Amino acid sequence: MISDLSSDGRGKILLAVAFGWFLSISVRMIYPALLPHISDAYDLTLTTAGLLLTVLWIAYASGQLPGGILADWAGERPLLIASSLLAATMLALVIVADSPIVLFLATALFGVGTALYGVSRFTILDKIYPDQLGTATGATMAAGDVGNAVMPPAAGFIAVVIGWQYGFGFTVPLFLVAAVGLWATLPRQPATATPLREYLELGDIVPTLSHPAVLRGTALLVLWGVIIQSFMGFYPTYLIEVKEFSAQVSTALFGFFFALGILMKPIAGRAYDSVGVRVPLLVIMSAAGLALVVLPYVGTMWLFVLLTVFASALLGFETIVISDLTQRLPDGTQGTNLGALRTVYIALGALSPVLFGAVADRGYFNEAFLGLAVLAGVVLLIVFASIDY
Repeated sequence: MISDLSSDGRGKILLAVAFGWFLSISVRMIYPALLPHISDAYDLTLTTAGLLLTVLWIAYASGQLPGGILADWAGERPLLIASSLLAATMLALVIVADSPIVLFLATALFGVGTALYGVSRFTILDKIYPDQLGTATGATMAAGDVGNAVMPPAAGFIAVVIGWQYGFGFTVPLFLVAAVGLWATLPRQPATATPLREYLELGDIVPTLSHPAVLRGTALLVLWGVIIQSFMGFYPTYLIEVKEFSAQVSTALFGFFFALGILMKPIAGRAYDSVGVRVPLLVIMSAAGLALVVLPYVGTMWLFVLLTVFASALLGFETIVISDLTQRLPDGTQGTNLGALRTVYIALGALSPVLFGAVADRGYFNEAFLGLAVLAGVVLLIVFASIDY
């Protein structure tokens, strides 16, 4: 229950972590919403625009393992604060970019900055909510979907009225507010006496990550990452270029997709705590796969609203799998191992936007979505065949 999450003074910590995640993920989701504006400003093709998203997510992936190592060594508090400050600084660089090269570089640095938040938010919640990790994780990730529902449409409106740079610019002071909130609420942790070089040796990563259950969970997250990053990266552009909706309508549907995650992620987290992994994942991927199969064949607004509801099931997938994996990892090196596996699945998933964009550039936008539906079917087979889920 939500009241249990706020007991013993933990509510302020959860709120601060959730607000930081609200910004970290939602500002990354502003990129797809502003992609048509950015493409016009820099004369980018769909392939190059997809590459920009791939750079963002590869950079985000590359920071996961270092972030996990530093979380184990220095504790989550300084990492979460540093992430918010670094994100604000690098986002300011995105805003003043005057060439594609600077834009891509600034985007990569912003991705690395937000990456520091990725692992630490999971491991600190595991410490604070050892018996309610799924529910706490779902609540925190739902806060991200509040941001994803609000921020991309707001940024899209600002971009139309003033300019795309301002669609990013209004978020910079919010990152500074997040840093102050984290500094004020997160508990101070005793400094470790272990030298950093010992954490860099990474001796137990391969045995841990080669465990069959961890390998399976990582494989599921890779497939999920390919599906959701392609879908999120190009859904607004698809609605504009193929279905001929206005930019305002496409960003509104994109925001609606994430608004549904506000409900989906806490429900998914609660389902994990109550019934485990298998049934919730089968329901989630069945709904999403159906949406991806039907998407190319509809053209009316109300059907797109309905399909967006089904596709939003994807937003609950990571909550369940990452909660299961986090509790399977050994204490002491939990952050390092989680950072390593997040590097794998986010990096591999990040390759999908540029590939998806290249297929779409050749006139196969609809077929690209059908390809994602096939991957959803593969996920269903893996989950159904898993005997310990």
